[in-house]
Amino acid sequence: MNHRVAYWNGSFVAERDARLSIYDTGLLMGDIAFEVTRTVRQRPFRLAQHVDRLFHSLEQLRIDPQLTPDEVRAATLETLSRNLPTAGPDVDWNIIHNVSRGPSPQFAEAFAADEFRPTVVISCYPLTAKVAALAPSYESGVEFVVPAQPSLPHSLLDSSIKTRSRLHYQLANLQAESLRPGSTAALVDPEGFLTEGTSGNLFVVRAGRLETPLPRNILPGVTRHLVLELAERLAIPARECDLTPAEAAAAEEMFVTSTTIGILHARSLNGRAFGTGAIGPVTARLRGELHADVGLDFAAQAREYASRLRR
Repeated sequence: MNHRVAYWNGSFVAERDARLSIYDTGLLMGDIAFEVTRTVRQRPFRLAQHVDRLFHSLEQLRIDPQLTPDEVRAATLETLSRNLPTAGPDVDWNIIHNVSRGPSPQFAEAFAADEFRPTVVISCYPLTAKVAALAPSYESGVEFVVPAQPSLPHSLLDSSIKTRSRLHYQLANLQAESLRPGSTAALVDPEGFLTEGTSGNLFVVRAGRLETPLPRNILPGVTRHLVLELAERLAIPARECDLTPAEAAAAEEMFVTSTTIGILHARSLNGRAFGTGAIGPVTARLRGELHADVGLDFAAQAREYASRLRR
């Protein structure tokens, strides 16, 4: 049994006790904002940006967490500090924020009056197994396929709101798996332009230029923004633009970014290989610069964690 704790509505409780009510709107309506970041050498990666995005989502959902951004950051650091001793000194962590509107008034009889408040949960989970599972992908890349399930257009739901209402992502994952077992879904919008992966932002390299979908129907990631900064630093031409799957498949390189994984290159899209399937030169430069900027070699960490789990 582990001894991890979570922040739950102002208190620190055992991880297993940090729960939503069966009548919480987060469960009933998917009415719950969330954020996920990670540590790098046990220090949170760009925590301020992730908390700012959480509060943007909460503002759009009209949920008042009854905490300020500074208080959420402080609670996050305290949660992490309490959990670090439960794992080794070289173990990094996911940091997860979930904030719902709280119990639904439709079930008023089930709650005391003071329980009608937002549900705020901050938890930490070791990255060892999750990152170890990615070790082969850092070497051989990922296969992308475009499933039938499209992205939700911004006109229907503001794509900058990060919520747990993610059924379209799950359907895309299931469809991708049925098309090519082990593949990763790359979504398109109703107009047929690439948007994002189900857990990361997409980039391609065409004629030496870095291109990424417009931030119209995507959740702009913190690491996506960082990669664009790194491209500018390296004098790699970059732009945001509309991209069809056919245009992306004809590119020299493709990769996906997220806070947890950093950069993973694609070996193919819809069955069409990118070169030999190995990481391309532009992607390799950006990955190296990301490692230097963040202070962590994501691929090396994945190999180390995988080796550790095999012992």
